[in-house]
Amino acid sequence: MASATATIVQTVTQTVSVSPSATGSGDRAPAQGGVFEGLNPTHYDTKNPITLFVIQAILVIALTRILHWPLSKLRQPRVIAEVITGIVLGPSIMGRIPGFTQHIFPTASMPAFSLAANLGLVLFLFLVGLEVDLRFLVSNWRIALSVGAAGMALPFALGVGIAYGLFHQFREESGMEPISFGIYALFIGVALSITAFPVLCRILTSLKLLSTPVGVIVLSAGVGNDVVGWILLALCVALVNSGAGLTALYILLVAVGYCLFLAYGIRPVFVWILRKTKSIENGPTQGVVALTILLVLASSFFTNIIGIHAIFGAFMVGLICPHEGGFAIKLTEKIEDLISTLFLPLYFALSGLSTNLGLLDNGITWGYVVGVTAIAFIGKIAGGTVASRLNGLVWRESFTIGCLMSCKGLVELIVLNIGLQARILSTRTFTIFVVMALVTTFATTPLVVWLYPPWYQEKLELWKKGKINWDGTPLVATENLDQHPDQETDAASRILVYLRTDGLSSLFTIMSLLTGSRQKSHQRHIKVTEKRLSGNYTEDHLYFQRPLRVHGLRLVELTERNSSVMKVSELEDYASRDPIIKAFGSSVYGTARNVTMSGQTAVVPNHSFANTLVQRAANSRSQMILLPWSETGTVSEVPSSFDQALLGANIDPLANKDFERLVTSVVDEARQTCAVGVYMDKSLLRIGSTGGGTASSPVIERATRQLSRTWTGVSMPDIHEDAGMLFRSSDCHGESQIRVLYTSNPDDLFAVRLALQLAKNGGVYVKIIEVVSVLAGTSNPPLGSGKEEHTSLRGLVTGLDDFSKSFVTIEEVTAGSTTDPEVLDKVIVNGPSETGDVTVLVGRGVHTSTSGSVASSTIVEKNNVLGPVAIALLARMKETKVAANMLVVQARMSAKGTEHGQGKVVAVRQESLHDS
Repeated sequence: MASATATIVQTVTQTVSVSPSATGSGDRAPAQGGVFEGLNPTHYDTKNPITLFVIQAILVIALTRILHWPLSKLRQPRVIAEVITGIVLGPSIMGRIPGFTQHIFPTASMPAFSLAANLGLVLFLFLVGLEVDLRFLVSNWRIALSVGAAGMALPFALGVGIAYGLFHQFREESGMEPISFGIYALFIGVALSITAFPVLCRILTSLKLLSTPVGVIVLSAGVGNDVVGWILLALCVALVNSGAGLTALYILLVAVGYCLFLAYGIRPVFVWILRKTKSIENGPTQGVVALTILLVLASSFFTNIIGIHAIFGAFMVGLICPHEGGFAIKLTEKIEDLISTLFLPLYFALSGLSTNLGLLDNGITWGYVVGVTAIAFIGKIAGGTVASRLNGLVWRESFTIGCLMSCKGLVELIVLNIGLQARILSTRTFTIFVVMALVTTFATTPLVVWLYPPWYQEKLELWKKGKINWDGTPLVATENLDQHPDQETDAASRILVYLRTDGLSSLFTIMSLLTGSRQKSHQRHIKVTEKRLSGNYTEDHLYFQRPLRVHGLRLVELTERNSSVMKVSELEDYASRDPIIKAFGSSVYGTARNVTMSGQTAVVPNHSFANTLVQRAANSRSQMILLPWSETGTVSEVPSSFDQALLGANIDPLANKDFERLVTSVVDEARQTCAVGVYMDKSLLRIGSTGGGTASSPVIERATRQLSRTWTGVSMPDIHEDAGMLFRSSDCHGESQIRVLYTSNPDDLFAVRLALQLAKNGGVYVKIIEVVSVLAGTSNPPLGSGKEEHTSLRGLVTGLDDFSKSFVTIEEVTAGSTTDPEVLDKVIVNGPSETGDVTVLVGRGVHTSTSGSVASSTIVEKNNVLGPVAIALLARMKETKVAANMLVVQARMSAKGTEHGQGKVVAVRQESLHDS
């Protein structure tokens, strides 16, 4: 017993006292102390590869974003920054630092890095397939077939020619598979003839060419070019993997059969599942997203094991996904961010890591760099230009299409990487083609801007419509043929409305004034008809009422996301589903009469919002752009919870620098195109926080939610039924009151004309406060005296019919300044017999400096967007706690600074085009 005890004690002692080095490495738990136990983060551990991978990913993503910032100012796609990042981190630059590659990108770590990059590539090719809408190709198949075929045939033929020299010059280099010249020539031809559809779509959008004939042709041809290019690439890879003979034929037959199986077997079942789960109407559910990813991975697995690259299977699954109901866009939004921000930069960085500019070390190599780049340009530009010219386009349009088709972008780099992995290309030839891809992609945007500038597009459009000769000489009268002689006093019969989610309630209010309700318009029609039948109406007084034409424009910001580009390519379908356009159109059309409604969506960069509004107004010949003031405090339509939490309830939507810049850009650019109106609802003023509203301006304050003790001793929230937003209709508490503050500047005259137009709808009472300034004891002559009819205040009122004239009153006020408190009070405060909401029309007036009509310089400096008088009115409203709606207008001005008729716009443009 004693010996047994001694043996046990000895065994335990030996076990405890054994040194750590004596134990097997497989029996000991890995160190958990990290760097505190001497861990080297840059040492690659096959059992824990995440540490070094994180370092690699951080370097790639951060450097890509840093390089993309200056390149984005030159309108360059992000793929250029991603490839340059790889070149910088690769052997060309950072790899020359001793120890950098061995510690950051060691050879042992590249399989894991390549796995993540290729997984991202598979998912990205699925997104590329989603972007390709075959319906677009079918609808424009004739011109797409001709331009696409010519744009591929010529560079393919030239590529086969230069492939002969490349093959015999570099075929002995290490890393190349012993393949025949035919396979090599096929690959080079594909590499030189392919076009990057995703990058192409983004360039067209940023240059605002998507809706032009150039954009339609390029997109149609790009879709066909993309599909044919991937098929030829799959054929090339199949030939490389199989060698030749029957094996290659088997691979191609199986691939064709698989494509048919996906199209006619898998797709109907997939669409049925989407309809059952209502994923088409409401967006993909999580289960549908999982099912789609499984299809992508399974398809990639199948095409990979039969000898075709895995990306072809992912691309095919993207093609079979439906585009109806915006399903493709919604699915892309679910998965694109992680792919584009993490996986895709890794893949293109991998391309850069395989690029060694140091191998371009002799004259013959640089000769091939120049030759390959020249063929890539000449082949695509010449092919696309000739085909476009044969389809009836002018030479400059045709050259623009050829330049756009020469864009290589990320698709070219994917093709090159496949060639490098399949050992069709050596590292030297791979580097030659990467340089070509970067040069052609970088040059596309500057070439298009030079060949097809906006002034030329406008001239070409007028020439095609037969309005000018090629030298810019007008061929037809430029007066507005749609304007009826009896409508001269109408300030705006065609209006472009900027549709915003947060501004819908404001837009409904102002549109109800512009259109009039069906009931009021019907009553007015009955009274006018009765007067005409009784003989009290002459033909001179008869008002011919044409429909008010309202065009709503919804602006969606173009971002770097693929889904944003897809919205552009599917713009017609996307606009028809937009709920804001539907809500605005149905509301206005349902409550008004004599209104023609239309709606449109534009996906443009944020900095192009103002220019887009002005251009669309010019194209639709709108007489006024109507802008609702932002209620969110930013240009974005979504309120910022951070700003609200930071500033609390004291946040002022009017103190909005971002939106001020947008409005300033619009009023400046539209000065010679059309009038501009900026509408602010009284709810934006936040008046009545202490004392509530007044009878003339009911601003009702809601009690805040507070915790109150109950008899149970538990704090409960004090919830009121009216805790939500409160909406009131102006029809419930009186007629609409329009007040116009009139001084001697053109903007005020336009405000009067617009107010008189509102009076014609019936039920809208207009009160014009005419300010006569007194300086040094003398008064200005009465405004309107000695002026022609329709060009002065009283001339405009005299031109109204008797029924409309009964709703208009003019009140003269003598004051030292327009911003005197007694003048402002007459504008915002209801009189004893007046009821209803007040809407103030005031001219912006910042372009004139008339005595007595300009506020103090402090007010002007505070806000030069709305104008001095509007700012003074806003300040007076807050001081007196009386709120009113406000519409600040700026009249369209001629080159000499005076207001003129809408019909002279075309003449002004034609003159500028002729000078160009």
